[in-house]
Amino acid sequence: MKKITLLVFLIGLSFSCSDSFFDLKPQGRASREQLSNKNGVNALLIGAYSLLDGVGSGNTGRQSTISNYVFGGIASDDAVKGTDAGDQPEQSFIEQYNWLADNTYFLGKWWHQYDGVARCNEVIQVATSDLVKDMTEAEIAQVVAEARFLRGFYHFEAKKMWNMVPYIDDKIYVAADPNSTKIPNTEDIWPKIEEDFKFAAENLPAVQAQKGRATQWAAKSHLAKVLVFQKKWAEAKTLLMDVVQNSGKKLVANYHDNYRTTGNNNSESIFEVQFSVNDGTNGNNGNAGDNLNWPYSANAPGRGCCGFYQPSHNLVNAFKTENGLPMIGAAGDGSLDTYNKVDLPNDQGITASTAFTLDKTIPVDPRLDWTVGRRGVNFLDWGPMPGSSWVRDQTYAGPFLGKKWMYYLAEENSTTHSTSKRNVNNNFRLIKLSHVLLWLAECEVELGNLAAAEGYVNQIRLRAKTGSVQDASVTYKVEPYPAGTFASKGAEYARNAVRMEQRLEFAMEGHRFFDLVRWGIAEKVLNKYATEEAAAGKEPSGRTFSKRGYMAGKTFTAKNLYYPLPQDEILNSQLDGKMILTQNPGY
Repeated sequence: MKKITLLVFLIGLSFSCSDSFFDLKPQGRASREQLSNKNGVNALLIGAYSLLDGVGSGNTGRQSTISNYVFGGIASDDAVKGTDAGDQPEQSFIEQYNWLADNTYFLGKWWHQYDGVARCNEVIQVATSDLVKDMTEAEIAQVVAEARFLRGFYHFEAKKMWNMVPYIDDKIYVAADPNSTKIPNTEDIWPKIEEDFKFAAENLPAVQAQKGRATQWAAKSHLAKVLVFQKKWAEAKTLLMDVVQNSGKKLVANYHDNYRTTGNNNSESIFEVQFSVNDGTNGNNGNAGDNLNWPYSANAPGRGCCGFYQPSHNLVNAFKTENGLPMIGAAGDGSLDTYNKVDLPNDQGITASTAFTLDKTIPVDPRLDWTVGRRGVNFLDWGPMPGSSWVRDQTYAGPFLGKKWMYYLAEENSTTHSTSKRNVNNNFRLIKLSHVLLWLAECEVELGNLAAAEGYVNQIRLRAKTGSVQDASVTYKVEPYPAGTFASKGAEYARNAVRMEQRLEFAMEGHRFFDLVRWGIAEKVLNKYATEEAAAGKEPSGRTFSKRGYMAGKTFTAKNLYYPLPQDEILNSQLDGKMILTQNPGY
């Protein structure tokens, strides 16, 4: 013991004349100096890209997954929470419009978006510092453009969620000073988000050598989306026309090619979030944020967990057609639509062991069965969906399953992670040419050009008509609108038709709630939905069945247009004894 003590003393004495002995560098992390070169800057940029999937910021991933299935899906009329009543009650509160500021889902989403913002700002700060000597001005400009594209995206996600949020740029952000980012959320940040996307559009190349990196077309499309959200129709139209005419993008022949691994980064895709499996990691690069949203059976895709995020009856009914057209009326808020008066036949309340034959004679849009799993209809190449044996609690959550992120049985092990069949490399298509065409249709309606709007919608419907179908035994019937339909039926009908087309085309992709809010119809649509989804269902045969009774009496009010800021973040914003962040009205 004495020998050891003496040795330590002597070692300490030998360094006693040098202060540098006590100047220890942090272990396990690179310094600014070490990162101030081309490789370091690129590593930082990849770190900023890596958060696009929603995984990796200290939460569960499902709180911030790129699909927005909780905030954009189950909060809307497209989907229910699924699973059973007791699992993930935080999602139940969101589904039923009971939004409290201490819900961990809101906190997880906030963390993620502003972690992404911080990473983007660090990229810009390092890339533009005098320490970087091995990058050309052009290389620095492109890195900054990519970082600003991502910064615009992360702020845009926050803006959609909470409306009044702080904008934090590279001049404000100081990594060593937590107080630097404590700024008020009293300013509308749309103009600053626009500036980021404009800079990106002006400085990014049309094509990137590496898939997944932002291009000028991705930047222009996102800028146009920001303008559409603000109802700046003429400005948005100019950008969208540029994308359509000059990007070289085109609709793929088959709708479903956008939802399978073999269609990753196809000719329709403008910006995708890249997923990867069997890459030497633990699987979190493979759409881990959505790993609850799989059938509850070991004989199904995903191999046995967890039953979340199931399509609503309302969504399924929306795919019914009459003379090949949606069953809609001439009211922009959908209040005159007739599709939900009678339900499509289904196996709600019928056990998997009970004989069941689905009535397939009722005409439906073929996109239904590429979007929704229904009993008796082929489920990709897994055979007919068997019913409640694939559903965790059919009585509670209904008989339908989401489908767009599922893999083919023949692709298992090549497109799934070796240790988890629920981690897949089927990319999330954030913006496709189909988005651009339908935003153009929306712009044309609002600018009074109904014939042009009809033409864009019909491009989408023609693809649905001529493309592949999931199950040839189902009666599929979809037609373009006859020429002059929008003009003859008026602007309100045309507006509703465009909105319905967006719902059908992008169902279960996490956009619906945010669309309802920006259209100004969320309160009316979602209160009608809650009432109808809670009531007993009725099929054309007269059979009745229970639907989502727990939605009875649930009310969507004006405060629900935006989510509450996380209470923890408001408390953490305290500076000089005052809260810097202001809570949204009504919370």
